[in-house]
Amino acid sequence: MNKTIQDLREQRGALSRQLNDRMESGKPWTPEDQAFYDAGMAQLDDIDAQVARRERLYEKVAAEALEDRVAEASARAAHDAGNVSAGRAVYQKWLRGGDSVMDAADVAVIKNVMSTTTNSEGGFTVATEVAASILDALKAFGGMRSVAEVIQTASGNPINFPTSDGTSEEGELIGENGTATDLDPTFDIRTLGARKYSSKTVAVPFELLQDAVIDVEAFVRNRLVTRLGRITNKHFTTGTGTGQPRGIVTAATSGKVGATGQTLTVTYDDLVDLQHSVDPAYRDQGQARFMMNDASLRNIRKIKDTTGRPIFVPGYEVADRGGSPDMLLGSPVTVNQDVAVMAANARSILFGDFSFYKIRDVMDVTLFRFTDSAYARKGQVGFLAWMRSDGNFVDVGGAVKFYQNSAT
Repeated sequence: MNKTIQDLREQRGALSRQLNDRMESGKPWTPEDQAFYDAGMAQLDDIDAQVARRERLYEKVAAEALEDRVAEASARAAHDAGNVSAGRAVYQKWLRGGDSVMDAADVAVIKNVMSTTTNSEGGFTVATEVAASILDALKAFGGMRSVAEVIQTASGNPINFPTSDGTSEEGELIGENGTATDLDPTFDIRTLGARKYSSKTVAVPFELLQDAVIDVEAFVRNRLVTRLGRITNKHFTTGTGTGQPRGIVTAATSGKVGATGQTLTVTYDDLVDLQHSVDPAYRDQGQARFMMNDASLRNIRKIKDTTGRPIFVPGYEVADRGGSPDMLLGSPVTVNQDVAVMAANARSILFGDFSFYKIRDVMDVTLFRFTDSAYARKGQVGFLAWMRSDGNFVDVGGAVKFYQNSAT
């Protein structure tokens, strides 16, 4: 019998729990334990591959159904016809018909910023709940939004975060009638602005807009979110800080550099050193974690500690039994594909408390609808989203450190 994706995920959760329990048992690690671990990890990889294949198949079927106007989307349409807020209802109406179908009541719900010079260009500042939905969906891309602190504001005025590094400051012992020494703290400012991001234009066939059962909102939203999510996560990870956000890799300081010859590798000792390069004041807050590319995680899964026990513990999620994330040396792991893969001089692994990285979104997502001849000739309508966002690392005490591969 073919297993569903849910069946496979439950199977994966149960197996991961078995591996987790065995590794956390505290008993000496034996060759039998290692054989069980290796077989279990291979089975987990196989299950993950099966899930990925099914998801790709379902996405393909859904896309074909959408293009063929097959009513696979009718269930979503029925949901949309139910408890829909005024803002979402107007948004859906505008997606299909543009400014020409909007009445005075509709305009009162949204801010219309239609071009005064080009009739085919109409702008729609989406309702608050729609903007929140778009911004929330961005969490699925890359990893930074899932671990950083995300701030949403109504306007784009700069936000300043005062910083001061007191990790090396200490008091003094003074003798009787002695005079205290001056030691003034040093303060700095980290600023969050509102940089302008574009989704690039999304072309939608007339047929999709005219078909009542197609969930046009989801179709357009998913395309916009995917594009905006990818570019912003890249900048929040590796942005230079000049003309773009300052990414966490750029802002973090060195915690460990690999020895000569480690251009493509990292050792158990390196990872321990990286962990302890971050001050315990940050580690003890319970939010410290590793972040790396999936290719780096693949290599780390093969590393064992001094007793021969693998240092990677697979996460699990089982209904009614709680769950646990993937763990490495006792700390959670976040996969971020915008972190560099291991290579000469690459900053390939991060560790620390990523909540000190602040992401700021302005709740003013603007969507434009194009019906000019460039699209009309192809039987399409164009959509373009603008959003404002910025990111910066506001800590100066070393909350996040990086591992850097050797140059040679």
